Amino acid sequence: MADSWETLKLLSDSTRVRILALLMDEELSVAELQEVLDMGQSRISSHLGLLRQGELVKDRREGKKTFYALNAGNNSVASALLKAAYASVEKTEEVANDRANLKRILEKRKQKSEQYFNSVAGRLGKNYCPGRSWEAIGHFLLHLTPKIKIADLGAGEGLISQLLANRAESVVCVDNSPRMVEFGSELAEKNGFTNLSYKLGDIEKVPLKEKSVDLALLSQALHHAQHPQTAVEEAYRILKPGGQLIILDLLEHQFEKARELYADVWLGFSENTLYQYLKSAGFRQAKVDVVAKEEQEPNFETVLASGVK
Repeated sequence: MADSWETLKLLSDSTRVRILALLMDEELSVAELQEVLDMGQSRISSHLGLLRQGELVKDRREGKKTFYALNAGNNSVASALLKAAYASVEKTEEVANDRANLKRILEKRKQKSEQYFNSVAGRLGKNYCPGRSWEAIGHFLLHLTPKIKIADLGAGEGLISQLLANRAESVVCVDNSPRMVEFGSELAEKNGFTNLSYKLGDIEKVPLKEKSVDLALLSQALHHAQHPQTAVEEAYRILKPGGQLIILDLLEHQFEKARELYADVWLGFSENTLYQYLKSAGFRQAKVDVVAKEEQEPNFETVLASGVK
């Protein structure tokens, strides 16, 4: 790590402190930092390059985008200096404006995903959707236990939950698209399900009580989360002791157009990444397997992960 003198030098610039202050709250791309700070790309990139050299930030490639996050967690001295620098400017007009702009940018992220799912509500099950195959769903259904309480997180229209409700004690579908919730509720009523309900909510902040369900599902939903680890931790929170989480998602791929076509935030996940999400959240008996591969290009593969609380 850079020594304290180097860190102090980096913190002597107001723009770099503003960038670090933003990254204290959220991992951001260069484009998002540009929009928040209203500065040009070359200027932002130059400062980020210096902060990366000084090991105060770290970067991560996701397709064509590069995201930046703080990297001072393992250096107590650097962390203390950064906190002191932030404390000295947190009430300034510039920092207040930055935080307001950041809130707007994060809301824009959320709305982009919501707009996509609102637009396809009522059609999602009829159109092509990566990873949604009867072969994969068959593996998914093998994990069911009769007469239990189930939470389907990021459920969309709740096509899987419609099947589960035939045997489960109760099923709650959670989705952040108002139109999806409306359409799913109408479908449940039409099909006469009294044990199937829909709630508007985010999988990273599930509107259910802790220790309230026996089984939590994340079926082709995790790659739409801004913070997948948080979503897995929320699933852990709402599960009863001994409850199970099942994740059905895409294996890591390079089909960049998925972001535009399906509002994907992540291009799937590696088996190791899903395993680490489960273990970090506290799940035991974590297991991850590839269960299907599509024949047509781009040959999406589906991965099934599970863990017990």
